[in-house]
Amino acid sequence: MKVYKFGGASVRNPEGIRNLAHIVSLCGDEQLVVVVSAMGKTTNALERVLDALMAGDVVLAQQEWDGIIAYHEDILHALELPKDVLPYRALPALADRANYDFSYDQLVSFGELTSTAIINAYLRKAGLDSCLLDMTRLLRTDATYRDANVCMAESEQRICEAVRQAGHQVCIVQGFIGGTTEGYRTTLGREGSDYTAALVGNFLDAESVTIWKDVPGILNADPRLVKDTVLIPELNYHDAVELSYSGAQIIHPKTIRPIENKHIPLYVKPFGDPTAAGSKIYADAAGPIDVPVYIWRKNQVLITIRPKDFSFVLEQSLNSFFEIIHRHRLKVSLIQSSAVTISVSVDHTRYVDAAIEELREQFRVNYNEHLSLLTIRGTTPEILHKESVGRRILLSQTTRRTARFLISE
Repeated sequence: MKVYKFGGASVRNPEGIRNLAHIVSLCGDEQLVVVVSAMGKTTNALERVLDALMAGDVVLAQQEWDGIIAYHEDILHALELPKDVLPYRALPALADRANYDFSYDQLVSFGELTSTAIINAYLRKAGLDSCLLDMTRLLRTDATYRDANVCMAESEQRICEAVRQAGHQVCIVQGFIGGTTEGYRTTLGREGSDYTAALVGNFLDAESVTIWKDVPGILNADPRLVKDTVLIPELNYHDAVELSYSGAQIIHPKTIRPIENKHIPLYVKPFGDPTAAGSKIYADAAGPIDVPVYIWRKNQVLITIRPKDFSFVLEQSLNSFFEIIHRHRLKVSLIQSSAVTISVSVDHTRYVDAAIEELREQFRVNYNEHLSLLTIRGTTPEILHKESVGRRILLSQTTRRTARFLISE
């Protein structure tokens, strides 16, 4: 049993879906679970539909929805599949316009449900023994909409039973989405399809999990931002967690633990060259990464608080500060403190403004937007000098091996 995960960029057009079918066919008679994301930029398009519906602009929402349907119909036409493969055609109504997170999960999950329906239909047309499973029924979660927590024991039982009863060589499942006991759809956070693949691999005691990407494997930097990138052929689970937490886009931060718990190797391989070795994450990697690694985390906000009475902030305010950060679901990427201040860098989300307003009830608050966090692992004095010259750096941290710069964009 192996688990493959294909992201939206890989299946954004008919050529990508044909290539997916080719990669699946290379497995021969081996049983396979294929985890698929929404096609192309469908999630972003569905977010625009949601924003229009929340604003009461049904006309704009319908226009965006029609564009999504037309995009998928064009793919169906190119693959010579009937239009009735699409599971949804009519613009859905929001069940609770007052609850953005709940509405988000009910609407945006259409992307994965649609992509998997199309891919399963094409695999069957191509003569592969595939079936479609619904993760909104199988991956049980709580009701923390947009960042749901998985109910592990129940999900494992449901998924193992469904795969066994299906009796097909290939099972197609949705990444990113799950469901509550009440039957409502949930999502696992952006890029959560990697996490889905890791969970499925853990539950099924898979031989391996492979994430197919449009890059050669795990690189030491984003090739769009850094010249002369280097492939990292192997790394251990610890280094993979460090890279993902720092913001490396190649792996979702929650992906590593489920596979590490059962010592399942994780491969990151190039979608365009399925025979290439790519990169391997596993327990027995030869040693630490021996090249500098550059990780950019965009769209950051630096929030700095100080007590209104100039008391020592760490003694009086630490718990209250982070409780507010947690309640507003802000993802902290960097922390720094002094006697009277605490500064954190967080991802900019729709919750930031409300968090700042609540913090102002207790603290003096300053913040800066439009920042990028650059993390360099394996740094040297030469690299530190090169990366700091000519940049407006609001905050920096340096340890034995790692440097971090919060930079104004």
